[in-house]
Amino acid sequence: MTDSFCFTPDNAETARVILSRYPANRKQSALLPFLDLAQRQNGGWLSPPVLRFLSETLDVPEIKVYEVASFYTMFNLKPVGRYHLQFCRTTPCWLRGAETIENAVCTHLKARMGETTPDGLFTLSRVECLGACVNAPLLQVNDDFYEDLTETTVITLLDDLAQGRQPTVGTQVKRQTSAPIVGRCTLVS
Repeated sequence: MTDSFCFTPDNAETARVILSRYPANRKQSALLPFLDLAQRQNGGWLSPPVLRFLSETLDVPEIKVYEVASFYTMFNLKPVGRYHLQFCRTTPCWLRGAETIENAVCTHLKARMGETTPDGLFTLSRVECLGACVNAPLLQVNDDFYEDLTETTVITLLDDLAQGRQPTVGTQVKRQTSAPIVGRCTLVS
């Protein structure tokens, strides 16, 4: 880990554009988009040098930067794998079998929640609502959402990712957006 961080030239320009949206005396308002930009540049996580850089850049105390970064589950304060698997654990997903999906993934990857696989490919995390309750259960992988999962489809998804193939994003049962699926009304017990 390096002791310093700064934006790449392209990200510095993006940061300049972001800052231009706010009054000069309110540049701390850019903290959320700056955290996202820095995390993307830094391999998916916010290291202490990144937090220091953002603190200095936005004239915000470092503890405030940390407080915001630690509040939102979209920000990671430790390294994550190439594929960050975020499991929705709210009631609709739970009722539709999220626990079964999670167990299948943990068994398949031989990893527990909160861990990264030894090959560095997958990090497993639990998060609160991902906002696609009607298509539960779902899983967020990096910026993509995979919905209407089953044990079989989630294992296929993992195998595709491990082989460098891009799985089809969205519903895994070919429904049109959130339209009802005829004949699918049962709850997982």
